[in-house]
Amino acid sequence: MLEAELGDDVFGDDPTVNRLQARAAEIFGFEAGLFFPSGTQSNLAALMSHCQRGDEVILGQEAHSYRYEAGGAAVLGSIQPQAIANRPDGTLDLVEVEAAIKPDDPHFARTRLLALENTIGGRPLDRDYLARALHLAKSRSLSTHLDGARIFNAAVQLETGVRDLCAGFDSVSACLSKGLGAPAGTVLLGKTDFIAKAKRARKILGGGMRQAGILAAAGIHALEHNVARLTEDHRNAARLAAGLRGLDLPVEVHTNMVFVRLPAERLAGLAEHLRSRAVLVLAGPKMRLVTHLDVDAAGVDRALAAFESYFKG
Repeated sequence: MLEAELGDDVFGDDPTVNRLQARAAEIFGFEAGLFFPSGTQSNLAALMSHCQRGDEVILGQEAHSYRYEAGGAAVLGSIQPQAIANRPDGTLDLVEVEAAIKPDDPHFARTRLLALENTIGGRPLDRDYLARALHLAKSRSLSTHLDGARIFNAAVQLETGVRDLCAGFDSVSACLSKGLGAPAGTVLLGKTDFIAKAKRARKILGGGMRQAGILAAAGIHALEHNVARLTEDHRNAARLAAGLRGLDLPVEVHTNMVFVRLPAERLAGLAEHLRSRAVLVLAGPKMRLVTHLDVDAAGVDRALAAFESYFKG
């Protein structure tokens, strides 16, 4: 980052940003890429580029774009979300998706987009399901967007490449932070004309940055060095889940995410107890614990010791 060659990305002449965008497009198999400060902004710019005011996007009730992005599609894009319940494996029932597509009638919002997420709650969506979803969307003239904030986790888990998982989508948003470890940044991938629309949306949303090559350099490093090592995060998540099960706590584990259900009567002092042992959590009835490159097996064991001292102390 210190040695990154810089320019002005608002004018498109930051060479490090341009190198990141080109490299990401090559990896994912798209014509072009666009660097964003965050995945939330990337997703919103994608939706605004696919949809106009009064259009509708179909997506899952657990989708980040629906639940955790402050209603941006509706507030800033005037896009109506049509949310469908995610099944236990994270997929959407494609029969329900097709039933939710509105007829061409002025009474209804215009259904324009199907948006999926991979992974979703840590659960990877395999290529067979994605192919069927894409076929449905194409047959009904819908564009498709993939929130691939953790797409590399899905690819590693399914032992395939991101290019294969993303083939056929009109756009993909891929985070460089999270498991890949960059301090910030997301790349939106798509066709050249789509990315041109997204660049205008990015400007509207305040995402135009000047010497952004400082951040882009970290993204390049993440893509080149931190993908294969995601298997380590998955192993550490399994290690954490096994230890929590040993404390008789109900646990689910998917890729690098561990979900643990906690008795309500034991929640009050948990966060402070763990904090006193240098373990920071957002305590709740269903708590999410996520492994990443800054958490090694020894760190998992220290966290488990802190949990054990609380539940068995």
